[in-house]
Amino acid sequence: MMTSEMRETSPPIAAGVWIAVISSFINGSTFVLQKKGILRSRKRGGSYLKDGVWWSGTLSMIAGQIGNFLAYNATPAVVVTPLGALGVLFGAVLASYILQEQLNVLGKLGCVLCCCGSVVLIIHSPKSESVTSSLELEERLADPVFVTYSLLVVLLLVVLMVWVAPAHGTSNIMVYVSICSLLGSFTVTSCKGLGLAAQDAFGGGGPSSSRALGLFLGLLGTLSVSILIQFTFINKALEHYSSNTFEAIYYVTFTSTVLIASAILFREWTTVGLVDCLGMLCGLTTVAVGVLLLRVSSEASLTWKPAATGPDKMD
Repeated sequence: MMTSEMRETSPPIAAGVWIAVISSFINGSTFVLQKKGILRSRKRGGSYLKDGVWWSGTLSMIAGQIGNFLAYNATPAVVVTPLGALGVLFGAVLASYILQEQLNVLGKLGCVLCCCGSVVLIIHSPKSESVTSSLELEERLADPVFVTYSLLVVLLLVVLMVWVAPAHGTSNIMVYVSICSLLGSFTVTSCKGLGLAAQDAFGGGGPSSSRALGLFLGLLGTLSVSILIQFTFINKALEHYSSNTFEAIYYVTFTSTVLIASAILFREWTTVGLVDCLGMLCGLTTVAVGVLLLRVSSEASLTWKPAATGPDKMD
């Protein structure tokens, strides 16, 4: 009996893992290609919206997000999210070739520490309870704790986008990173919920399907708005900062906010033991050191920028 169940569940999980791996490599190329398009358009004095390389990065982002959506609905998030570290490392290699963004020793060490710390954090994070229906998901979304958390995130986003970003966005990378990462709380939750809501909304009739359809449309709207705002501020960040540094820090903060949102939505913290608490503390410490090294590396590269940047690979 157990063997037959494993045969039934393993193929979808394996497919989800492969989709997540491919999506990670695609996502790793998006920031590099968009940054390249921004630099090319700046050199020509035009808008990056007319640049083919920028559009290739944008299409890669869309393909990567579709892959993430499929992976999150086929495989547990605790399996999918660590694979995003592959995209960070691939993006660093790609940026060194296309953008000549050569990380120094501190930058490379910081990138590795960010990836390793995030993976440790995810491994020891609380595991989500299974939600099998849109009604159950709707009940979780209406929980006062999650509603309060969502309102606080929205309030923080408004403050960051309206007041902090115009004043400090071009001088502090964490402003744009924070905006994009906080929006991740809504994008991943919406992706997971859309799969459940679609099954009930389009799988049969009755009052429950009408409620599921409303939930589906609400989640779809939330996902669309979140992605559009993320897209805008990602490009703002790439106009001013290294794609290597932004991608590594963004992966860390995005992962952390998604874990927090998931823990609150599924009430997971009660199941966390001492070993997992120590593991998460070690992961957070490793991540913090990695981010610090990346910031130091970025500031050093701005201070001692080489006179010659080498040939342009995609002009």
